[in-house]
Amino acid sequence: MTIALIDSGIGLLAAAAAIRRLRPDADLVLSSDPEGMPWGPRGVADLAARALAVAEAAVAHRPDALVVACNTATVHALPALRARLEPDIPVIGTVPAIKPAVAGGGPVAVWATPATTGSPYQRDLIARFANGAKVAEVPCPGLADAVERADARAVATAITAAAELTPDDVTAVVLGCTHYELVAQGIRAAVRRSGLVAPVLHGSADAVAAQTLRRLGVEPAPGSLVTGDLTVLLNGREAALPAAALAYAEGRRLRA
Repeated sequence: MTIALIDSGIGLLAAAAAIRRLRPDADLVLSSDPEGMPWGPRGVADLAARALAVAEAAVAHRPDALVVACNTATVHALPALRARLEPDIPVIGTVPAIKPAVAGGGPVAVWATPATTGSPYQRDLIARFANGAKVAEVPCPGLADAVERADARAVATAITAAAELTPDDVTAVVLGCTHYELVAQGIRAAVRRSGLVAPVLHGSADAVAAQTLRRLGVEPAPGSLVTGDLTVLLNGREAALPAAALAYAEGRRLRA
């Protein structure tokens, strides 16, 4: 079984590591676009073309499924990817975990890139899934870029700024960008308020991994031996994991 994941950069690590936990025997193909990142500021047609290019590079490795491990690409390129690849290859997108986050009643904060915050896409998700809970949209300028560079100081600065915009009474924080899951521990510490219960963080990686297995019709087998291979494609060229990926537990786990 081979599962491919695409993103502009290393944001795909969280979903890849989640898939590795559930199916240690699966071969993984990580295909990214370091020459064209970030994707967020690009126009829709340009972003879709770049997503299709990294997907085609991954498809050359004959995956059984393709995961769009990027919120922005899911918004703008998922229809094009599905039109190109399905039904031969199931394509799984990444959606912010607003629905499970509001299950406790809220209030909830959604951390996302500035381009996504306040967008019709995110507002539609909130309208559909918030179920009356109070939802605060929190822009996180520079956080995804800092995570991509593994710049610890810039990451801490961006997290602190976003935490200051996060209401004190939130019970859950939705991580609306796949890069943010790589620094979840720092986010958790920043949003914890003295004397209050720490907000629960809701990422998408585990749900995406589970959905991928469902689309493939296979069961999780977390106890099996780690026999799956790892292939890294940077703009279609095979390479080692980028050095920045190894700054995170997910990257180190995949390399191991």
